This record gives sequence, C-alpha cells and structure tokens, in this order.
Amino acid sequence: MVTYDDFAKLDIRVAKIIEVEKIPGKSKIIKGIIDLGEEKRQVIIGGAEYYQPEELVNRKVIVISNLEPRKIAGVESNAMLLAADLNDRPFWLTVNEDVPLGTKIK
Repeated sequence: MVTYDDFAKLDIRVAKIIEVEKIPGKSKIIKGIIDLGEEKRQVIIGGAEYYQPEELVNRKVIVISNLEPRKIAGVESNAMLLAADLNDRPFWLTVNEDVPLGTKIK
C-alpha cells in the first residue's frame, strides 16, 4: 500500500510524442522527444517491436514527468510513458478529448 501523499509526489501529465528515432543495435526500444506544452524532453520508449516509429508520432500519452533521469542504451530518458502491459506489449495510456499538453493528471 502507498499513501495518498506518496501518490501526490508523482507529476503525471499529458504529453505528445513529436519525434522518434531508432537506436542502433536495439530492437525493443526507441528514442523519442515528447512535448509537455512548455518544454520538450528526450525519452526512451519501449515496445519498438510492436510499433513502427511513425505510428507513435503525434500520439498523446500520459507520462510521469518528475522521475530522476535514467540512462538506457546510452540515451538519457527524462520521463516515463505509462502503459497497460499485456504479455510485455505496451498499450500507451492516453486521453480521448482535446486536452492541452502538460495538463496534470490527478
């Protein structure tokens, strides 16, 4: 169990994937740039074996924006995309309405 105070520490926001590129030698992850409204960040996106890069561009996603940066495959990731996981395949969490980028999830 976590407390509400623990949950409240997470800065969960709406973002849009605006760029993606393959990482040489990697088949399950790609490098992406997300737009959080007032800033853009580099992230690692999993599930590359299930999605073509062009399928991810312009997709609105939900991210945790205040995790410590982490280097994966030599690339620094500055947020975490949230996904439902079914047999190791990510299904990216998103919103259906036209919600501004950077909108906080609570």
